[in-house]
Amino acid sequence: MVLDPPLPRPLVGRLVVIGIGLIGSSILRAVQTRALAGTAVAYDASESVRARVAELRIADEVAATPAEAVAGADLIILCVPVGAMGAAAQAIAPHLKPGAIVSDVGSVKGAVLKALSAHLPESVHIVPAHPVAGTEYSGPDAGFATLFKNRWSIVTPPDGADEGAVAAVAAFWQAMGANVETMGAEHHDLVLAITSHVPHLIAYNIVGTAADLEQVTQSEVIKYSAGGFRDFTRIAASDPTMWRDVFLNNREAVIEVLGRFTEDLIALQRAIRWNEGDTLFDLFTRTRAIRRSIIEIGQETAAPNFGRGQE
Repeated sequence: MVLDPPLPRPLVGRLVVIGIGLIGSSILRAVQTRALAGTAVAYDASESVRARVAELRIADEVAATPAEAVAGADLIILCVPVGAMGAAAQAIAPHLKPGAIVSDVGSVKGAVLKALSAHLPESVHIVPAHPVAGTEYSGPDAGFATLFKNRWSIVTPPDGADEGAVAAVAAFWQAMGANVETMGAEHHDLVLAITSHVPHLIAYNIVGTAADLEQVTQSEVIKYSAGGFRDFTRIAASDPTMWRDVFLNNREAVIEVLGRFTEDLIALQRAIRWNEGDTLFDLFTRTRAIRRSIIEIGQETAAPNFGRGQE
C-alpha cells in the first residue's frame, strides 16, 4: 500500500502537530511523503519524544514549547489524549494567529469541542476531526505514512463553522488517503460508542477476567490463546491513558450502548441455557454477514493481521 506522489504545491503553509504518538507521527510521515506542508512542526510534552522525532527526521522543526510551535501556524492538529485537550488548547491560545485552524484527532468529539471552545479565541477556526484508524502500538516509532489510506476521517465542525476552514481540514485528510465524512459531534460519539468504544471496553474486560480466573493460570491463558482471545488482547493492548479518557468523556453514549449490549447478552445467555440452536445460528449468520461487508468495502482484509501491515 502506497500513497499518491507528492503534491506540486503544499496544502498548508505551516502545519503543527502537537502530541507525537502513533497518530501524530503517522500524520507527519504522510505529510512528508506527499509534501503537504511548507513547514511541518512537531511538539510533544516529553523531551525524550521530541529528541526521538528529531532523530527520525519526520518534521522540519521540533519545537521546545507549545508557544514556539504554534507561532505563525496555519493548521494545528492536537494529537493528545481527549482528557488533555483543554490544557493543550489553553497552552496555545495566546500564541495563535487570527484565522488559524485548530483541529484534533480524538475519538470523542462532543467533549473535545467543548474543551477547545472554552479556551481558544474567537479569531481562530475550530474544526474537530477523528481519523478512524490505528494499531495497538504507540509512540513516535509506531507511525507509518499509509495509516490513513482508505480509512475514514470524520470531521465534526460546530454550528456556524467557517466553510473554508472545514473544507481545508477535509482536503488535508483526503490528501493523506482518507475518506472524509462530516457529521455532528453528538452523532459521532454515539456511532463510535458502538463501533469502537464498547468493543474496546469488552476486550479490556474479557482479558482482565481471564487474568483473574483462579482455575486457569496466566501461563495457560498465554500458551493456549485461541484466535478470538488473541484478537481481544490486541485491542486490549491499546494505550491506557487514551482509552481512560475516551470512556470518561463519552460516558453517556457508552452507557447507552452498554445497556443495549447487556440486554442482548442476557438474551444470548438464555438461548444457550435453553438449547435454542436456531436463535444462535441466526445471530451468527447476521454477524458473519457484517464482517464480510466490512471486507467488501475495503475497511479490512481477510488476512490474519487484520490488514494492518506497514508495507
